[in-house]
Amino acid sequence: MKNILVLCTGNSCRSQIAEGYLRQFAGDRATIYSAGIETHGVNPKAIAVMAEDHIDISKHTSNHIDEYNAIRFDHVITVCDNDNEACPFFPGKVERYHENFPDPAKTTGTPEAVMNEFRRVRELIKFYAKNFAQQHLN
Repeated sequence: MKNILVLCTGNSCRSQIAEGYLRQFAGDRATIYSAGIETHGVNPKAIAVMAEDHIDISKHTSNHIDEYNAIRFDHVITVCDNDNEACPFFPGKVERYHENFPDPAKTTGTPEAVMNEFRRVRELIKFYAKNFAQQHLN
């Protein structure tokens, strides 16, 4: 079984959404983790938009990358440019992937506009996660 880490700055939105979808698409072919180079707590709007797609991430926690020092990862996916640049070194044969998703938490405007941006980013991440699982976990 492969170990996959999704890394983001605060481990609050994008990496949490990606973790949820990768768990769904990977099934028992991989163990999925998410972490940040900081921890900001799981964003309630991320929990809400995932619930709309019938995925419960309400029990996820915001974890710091240092918590996973003992785990050997097969794949590390960075989901924003900041964490890609600050990504620590991982020993062993680790395949790194990067996709810079917009940060929906930085959206301003009406509550409806903010939630629509969370939904838009959710769909981008869902598409990426599905393709990743098909390409790398078969």
